[in-house]
Amino acid sequence: MIKKTEIFIGLRYLRSKKSNGFASFISMVSLIGITLGVASLITILSVMNGFESELRDRLLSMSYHGSIKNVDENWQELHKKIVVNEDIIAASPLISFDGVVRNERSIKGIKIHAVIPDYEKEVVGKKINFIAGDLNKIHKGSNAILLGSDLAYSLNVSTGDDLILMIPVASDGSIDPVLATFKVKGFFKAGIQEYDSVLALVNYNDAEEIVSANRYSQLRYITKNPMLAPAISKALAESLGENYISVDWTDENSTFFGAIKLEKIMMTSILFLVIGVATFNIVASLIMVVTDKKTDIAVLRTLGMSANSIKNVFFIQGSMIGFFGVSFGVFIGCLIASNVPEWAPRIEEFFGFQIMPSDVFYMSEIPSVLLINDVFYIGLISYLITLLATYYPASIAAKVQPAVALRYE
Repeated sequence: MIKKTEIFIGLRYLRSKKSNGFASFISMVSLIGITLGVASLITILSVMNGFESELRDRLLSMSYHGSIKNVDENWQELHKKIVVNEDIIAASPLISFDGVVRNERSIKGIKIHAVIPDYEKEVVGKKINFIAGDLNKIHKGSNAILLGSDLAYSLNVSTGDDLILMIPVASDGSIDPVLATFKVKGFFKAGIQEYDSVLALVNYNDAEEIVSANRYSQLRYITKNPMLAPAISKALAESLGENYISVDWTDENSTFFGAIKLEKIMMTSILFLVIGVATFNIVASLIMVVTDKKTDIAVLRTLGMSANSIKNVFFIQGSMIGFFGVSFGVFIGCLIASNVPEWAPRIEEFFGFQIMPSDVFYMSEIPSVLLINDVFYIGLISYLITLLATYYPASIAAKVQPAVALRYE
């Protein structure tokens, strides 16, 4: 139990102007180091959380929460089986295959998604930003095609232009190209380069005339909560049987989110090392204070203060440095993290450069999501590290022998 006397003396030593000037300087450096480390950690993790959230939303804008496939069953029968699940909002059939598209000016490899507009609207809703045209343009028998904005730019096409689509189809042990002519009816922008630069949309029934629907088709669905998609996908696979292949969006995009998770772990580790360096400064400053205050410690011991009380005095001094450092860091970190989207454009304008170029990253603006759990654990762990750092110098103070310290006084 810490006594009031110990708290009073510990705070007096912290505010003392007669103490070793260099020790006071090191203490201030320690406080600033902890503040910067905690603030940086909160800010960077918030930006990483924002980047992960934004990336997930954009990937799901043209993607799905889960899909299921059975080559021996048509999509209508499969649709009836899964829409009865209360966690599934809507489902849409999809034929996905690769091909080559060309016109008079260029040729390019693309990925084709063949959809039924009425079903697809229920899945993607208003998430697709159509620059020209919409899903209604690719009705049955129209031989219409919608292109991603970057893909259309690279092909140098406009609405009304004709494109020749070449698709490799396997038959009798050989691969033969199938040619079909489609008319450009619109463009879309998903905000993800992977989609905007290679994806094209056509009608499901038009695609069935070119490729085998059962071989390439799947049934995509969206759920009430995307984070529950892995559990729903697993439950569907178990209930439908072994002949069904069930995957969810985390399987399809595991590389992206695995990379973000690794970056978060590495950045957290590096910034905790910054906090660790600051705590070593606390150790150095407290040892200097103990050396400077040996006479005071000896006098307190002769007046009846126990060794444990002496330890508490210096423990309080170090813990207060850690407390103020962590508190200031949490305040500054939360302030910066909450205002990153507003402050970043001003910084870019002032220095004349773009922090996140859209041609390199998936977005041009810096997102930020401040999570209370992150702030709590960062503050708690940082403070525990500073408390641990104060133990050694406090123990040295408790071992000071009064007779030895006062011998030459």
